[in-house]
Amino acid sequence: MKDIIDILERWTNEGTDVALGTVVERVGSAPRDPGAALAVSSRREVAGGVTGGCVEPAVIREANDVLAGSRGRLVHYGLDDEDGFDVGLTCGGRIAVAVYRLDP
Repeated sequence: MKDIIDILERWTNEGTDVALGTVVERVGSAPRDPGAALAVSSRREVAGGVTGGCVEPAVIREANDVLAGSRGRLVHYGLDDEDGFDVGLTCGGRIAVAVYRLDP
């Protein structure tokens, strides 16, 4: 999260809506630790990352849903999920990502 603080500050100062996806749990092998975050702005800008690339597209879709008015949610990604191969988390671990609107 620390790596995107300046970007979040700039976006919120500009009045841009932001949704965050933050890794809240990691089980087994996964690219990033809890606390890793990906931000999506209402201008469709993206900053940060939750896995280094393999599930980012899925988290971006969830974040866009939240920006469109859906409630925040907790999503799980891993090979044992029905979408595991689709989102690309092939490292064998599982992660949980909280996706929510940023309320500065």
